[in-house]
Amino acid sequence: MREKVLATLEYTKIIKMLTDKAVSTMGKERCGTLAPMTSLDEITRAQRETSEAVSMIIKRGSLPLGGIRDVHEAVRRAAIGGMLSMDELVDVGDFLYVVRKAKHFIEFDLSEKEREEENFPLLAPRFSALQTALALEKEITRCILSRTEMADDASAGLHETRNAIKIANARIKDALNAIIHSQSHKTMLQDAIITIRADRYCVPVKQEYRASFSGIVHDQSATGATLFIEPAAVVELNNKLKELAAREKAEIEKILMRLSSLTAENGDLILSNTEILTDLDFIFAKGELSLAMKGSEPLFNTRGAIHIKKGRHPLLNPETVVPTDIRLGESFTALLITGPNTGGKTVSLKTLGLFTLMGQAGLHIAAFDNSELAVFDGVFADIGDEQSIEQNLSTFSSHMKNIIKILAEVTDNSLVLLDELGAGTDPTEGAALAVAILQYLNSRGIRTAVTTHYSELKLYALATSGVENASCEFDVETLRPTYRLLIGIPGKSNAFAISQKLGLPDTIIAGAKEVVSHEDARFEDVITDLEISRKNVELERERAQQFRGEAEKLAGELEAQRAKFNEQRDKILLKAREEAREIIRAAKTAADELSREFNRKLAASSRKEMQAAREKLNERLSIAEAALEAQTLPKRVLRSIPEVLRRGDRVFVHTLSQSGVVETPPDAGGETLVRAGIMKIRVNKRDLSLEEVDGLVPSAAKRPEAGAVSHSVRADKSRSISPELDIRGCSVTEGLERAGKYIDDAYLASTGQVVIIHGKGTGALRSAVHDMLRRSPSVKDYRLGTFGEGESGVTIVELA
Repeated sequence: MREKVLATLEYTKIIKMLTDKAVSTMGKERCGTLAPMTSLDEITRAQRETSEAVSMIIKRGSLPLGGIRDVHEAVRRAAIGGMLSMDELVDVGDFLYVVRKAKHFIEFDLSEKEREEENFPLLAPRFSALQTALALEKEITRCILSRTEMADDASAGLHETRNAIKIANARIKDALNAIIHSQSHKTMLQDAIITIRADRYCVPVKQEYRASFSGIVHDQSATGATLFIEPAAVVELNNKLKELAAREKAEIEKILMRLSSLTAENGDLILSNTEILTDLDFIFAKGELSLAMKGSEPLFNTRGAIHIKKGRHPLLNPETVVPTDIRLGESFTALLITGPNTGGKTVSLKTLGLFTLMGQAGLHIAAFDNSELAVFDGVFADIGDEQSIEQNLSTFSSHMKNIIKILAEVTDNSLVLLDELGAGTDPTEGAALAVAILQYLNSRGIRTAVTTHYSELKLYALATSGVENASCEFDVETLRPTYRLLIGIPGKSNAFAISQKLGLPDTIIAGAKEVVSHEDARFEDVITDLEISRKNVELERERAQQFRGEAEKLAGELEAQRAKFNEQRDKILLKAREEAREIIRAAKTAADELSREFNRKLAASSRKEMQAAREKLNERLSIAEAALEAQTLPKRVLRSIPEVLRRGDRVFVHTLSQSGVVETPPDAGGETLVRAGIMKIRVNKRDLSLEEVDGLVPSAAKRPEAGAVSHSVRADKSRSISPELDIRGCSVTEGLERAGKYIDDAYLASTGQVVIIHGKGTGALRSAVHDMLRRSPSVKDYRLGTFGEGESGVTIVELA
């Protein structure tokens, strides 16, 4: 693709946006060189990489590349035996840390189901290919505290030398302090301070005492009144300190050489990681750009077919840009766009060209899913006014010069975009040239999009196979374009209507209309009629879509209600059966216990005691039978089948355990329509009973006592509750939700003590759990685990 075309279609601005999304300098350089490709396989692979990056960003966040440095030159210099500086070694350490973070980005713990759902066939191998160098990273971090400071314990020799320097400094300061505080020297000193000149400790001495003060002069003040003298008593100590400083420098250089050597040993690994991270940074920049412009992956074909759905030019304000549909290459190979100025013709043309370039570069486009683009071997564009005073070129000459170049280079698999074809010269000759150029391109089947004001081209499109009219919609009432591209309808310039709205006298407009030929006027009238018909068809289509949407919504709601009804019915019946079985088990247990008690007392007690035990047994069995009857009422045949049912009769539906109202009398088979709440269902009258006759609507008197229900709930909970809950790996929100429900269940089950396993980690989850336990009324006390219990990774909870 020619650089001029890339700039004309504003592809270079998209590349600037992409570059800003990259993190590393290497990634930014890679983004800056991105160019459209012409191989379908390469384009498809690049698009899939972008889609995988988008999916990964949505699921896991942005790729953590903060702190990455370009260490190419440092590694290469280390490889030939060079000594790296502390600054360069810190960059290497930071780079290795970023590698470790990036590898962890895809390797953190996931459940088996999550691993099956995640599928990154193109990006996952890149992350797997990253290699960490933990030993080198730790050694650099241990030895170098900052870009200017080496750690004391970087080596034994450095540690020893620095200790000696500290001792020497202390001795020098002690000697100098003795001098500046002595009575004999007090009058000689300008100030009682210690200073450094030429890396040696000195004291400020008055000029007049130069001969009286023994030492070496290293400097003097600007006025000459003060001399900075190194006292003779500390000269030897300063010399020793100088020697130690030289030894320290030598030790630091030894350490730097050792670290440089380790870097060289890991050079291939570091350079390989650099290439991989540069690649990932570039791909994730494409993903970030896609999310920023709400883009989608286009489908590609080699048929030359383009179908952009609700496309938005990515450089326009996303809050105000109007989405547009663009088609080209299926039933027609040339698209002729007409309409008033500032109506969106050029924007549509640029959107078509820019999306083609972006798609072939592996970038997502700002359009709906499943938009389709074609793979072209070249995109050519002549857009904008390019008149040149320096080259003595008019607007027409400039356009024609570009078109001549395009016609010389274009192939049958090219996309050609021409703005205002034939403009800037005599309308008759310009229109004739435009028709001839369009005819040439159409005869070769070259995909072409053209904007124009010429009516001759509109007629040509109407009469020529493979050429289709299109227009940018314009609202004459508001004098504003809607920016919607209407394919199949030629546009009007609306010059008369716009002029009239702006206040041009009607007499002038009428005179202008008389000048227009009868054929041109009829053609404009046809366009007007087509526009009216189109708007009516659009309105009817929108209404039909609205009605269809409402019908689908109602059908969905009905299906959801039916599914909810079936689910509730199954749950009610299942619960009733479970509770009935529990009551039977409880009754049997009670009966067996009382029977044994009765037999014991039968052998050892009086008749009166035997009678009391028998009455107690009968009383327990009666309670159990009553509760059992209440729970299994819907399943028992304790009703009379109504002989006559009328519309409006209130009935009880025994299969649902719910009241309802008869909508229609029973048919010959006994089927009747009953309304129960918001549902209408067909049931047989054998499953119904009249409420006022049978009185079988469940009431509080026929339900199990609250104590019995509570006992059943607690029994169920105590059988299912686990003595510990593991929430490791959960987010704070998910962990609190699971822990709260677990505490409630354990409390209902009368569990005295439970254990919550939250792990150690950063402590955020543990703090959140403790805060929840502190506010819970179900918790009596809680503490961290001791040795053998899990220590700070678990919390022991005592329930109230």
